[in-house]
Amino acid sequence: MLTITIAIILAVLGTVIANIALPTMMRELDSTPAAATWVVNAYELSVTVSLLPLAALGDIIGYRVIYGVGLTAFTVASLACGFAPSLPTLVAARVLQGFGAAGIMSVNTALVRFIFPRAQLGRGVASVALVVATSSAAGPSVAAAILAVASWHWLFLFNVPLGVVALVLARGSLPRTPLAGHRFDWISAGLNAATFGFLLLGLNGIGQGQGRALVGTLLALGAAAAWFLVRRQRRLAAPMLPVDLFRKPIFALSVATSVCSYASQSIAYLALPFYFAIGGGMTQSQIGLLITPWPAVVMVVAPIAGRLSDRYPAGLLGGIGLVVLTAGLVLLNMLPPDPRFIDVVWRMMISGIGFGFFQAPNNRALIAAAPRSRSGVASGMLSTARLAGMTTGGVTVAVIFGLLAGKVGQEVTVALGVAAGFSGVASVISFSRLGRG
Repeated sequence: MLTITIAIILAVLGTVIANIALPTMMRELDSTPAAATWVVNAYELSVTVSLLPLAALGDIIGYRVIYGVGLTAFTVASLACGFAPSLPTLVAARVLQGFGAAGIMSVNTALVRFIFPRAQLGRGVASVALVVATSSAAGPSVAAAILAVASWHWLFLFNVPLGVVALVLARGSLPRTPLAGHRFDWISAGLNAATFGFLLLGLNGIGQGQGRALVGTLLALGAAAAWFLVRRQRRLAAPMLPVDLFRKPIFALSVATSVCSYASQSIAYLALPFYFAIGGGMTQSQIGLLITPWPAVVMVVAPIAGRLSDRYPAGLLGGIGLVVLTAGLVLLNMLPPDPRFIDVVWRMMISGIGFGFFQAPNNRALIAAAPRSRSGVASGMLSTARLAGMTTGGVTVAVIFGLLAGKVGQEVTVALGVAAGFSGVASVISFSRLGRG
């Protein structure tokens, strides 16, 4: 669990840690703002398109192998990022780093399933959820601390010694798991990459206000690739996109709950800082303090919810948690124009309690719904659902802010209302799992 924890921290930080240094990178590498954003986009894109193929490959050759190769690639790519002399070199290294992160994230929950006995699986899954939540929340603070004493290169170089330590620990500790007997499907891997790649580029294009023709073409290509992918998967005994597992209501509903819930959280995380900065005139450090209660409470609640999920159904625990999250978002939407610090904090804590109570039970239900031989694709689907929800939330905020440009109070009110809608739908989906598994 220690080697898995270290690797998850590195992979999650890789998603958020570079954002804060983009202006500095742009200036030092003599680039433009649009080109500099590819330092982030390249990482996210390579993670998204490779999660499911690497998860499926883990079922075939072993989860510890995929984990080890992914961690090695991530560590080597971090070294290359730290010494990158130009933006194209840095972007190329970030692509490799994203593939490495996908190797880690695609099989980490599958490995946890073989580390913990079934009666304690909820605790193991809760540990992963805790690490993901903590790393996501700490990313900006870690980046700020590094940049306060060193150049942006060390945002990547600090990964290297941690990656080496995790590799040494992994060599003698990770369990060997049963191997599937089927072959890797390269055609499905290509269709998967085209589906998620085109769809992600199209959705990002909506958020960045790109031309309708370009966005429409990308989305159409993604939809076409998705149609061919699903059609092919239906004919396979062990599909890469687990359409066979989606026939199980508990699995399909858990994925839908995850997508809606992460979309809700992403919308709140993106919209509230604008409200605090522009509406309340708060500094960056004050905004950070106001956002912190949400992930801080998740850190406390997730282990408790994980233990409870070993005894009580995820549909009940997740449904209750998401009702609480919805209430927290509604209360945040009722903040006065000039809120006191404590008024924001207790509302953020309620939202964090709700999200923390949903996360671990939902993840446990999703991974446990799959046969042990399909743990890899289930683990990959868990990470894919999280990324899909976060992307949906980001695009939603971009569209709302674009339509209501200049009306900060109204923008945030609408965004938080939509976030509450997503979490409300998620709670209904969660409760619908009762009695199904």
